[in-house]
Amino acid sequence: MADPVQSKSPVGIWASSAEKHSLIEDVQAVVAGSMLAALGVTMLSAAHLLIGGTAGLGFLLRYSMGVSFGTAFFILNLPFYWLAYKRLGLAFTVKTFAAVGTTSLLTGLLPQLIVIDRIDPIAAAMFGGLLIGCGMLILFRHRASLGGFGILALYLQDRFGWRAGFVQLGLDCVVLALSFFVASPLVIVSSILAAVTLNLTLAINHRTDRYIVR
Repeated sequence: MADPVQSKSPVGIWASSAEKHSLIEDVQAVVAGSMLAALGVTMLSAAHLLIGGTAGLGFLLRYSMGVSFGTAFFILNLPFYWLAYKRLGLAFTVKTFAAVGTTSLLTGLLPQLIVIDRIDPIAAAMFGGLLIGCGMLILFRHRASLGGFGILALYLQDRFGWRAGFVQLGLDCVVLALSFFVASPLVIVSSILAAVTLNLTLAINHRTDRYIVR
């Protein structure tokens, strides 16, 4: 009897194996990862917290200049697509572009669908960071990301074996350092907790030697 793990569906877009995800699986992952990330961003935003990476830069622009987070997040990611294409391939770039676009759209829509009147900053940091980390984990396992520093972190992991979560944590610290200019001490501490929660989720759960499906 054939091993069900190795079998493939006769329908192309459903065809998957132990080594490769199907098109439908990739689409589902991009949508699910983006939904989780957008919900996490909504929780952080409700508590006026920040996060690292291009998302953190988007928050800084929103709090300091009133720019829409979704718009800032989408534009800030544009320069990273060339690196994604050159180093990680067309498929990765297309899926990442779709994930960033979907997340940007959802972060604009969710506040109209989910109204958070009050949320403790520490709770927002832990739950928001975890949600974004889980969303990114889904995307990473389907060879996609939320762009920006995530692209760089994945490239360095593939090239040098550096843990993507730890690489991104270091880069996030630089972004969070900028928050001292626009945030209170409680917001800064809570934002650091969110970044640590997010990146520990990635560092502990995403290892290419354990998860090899493309």
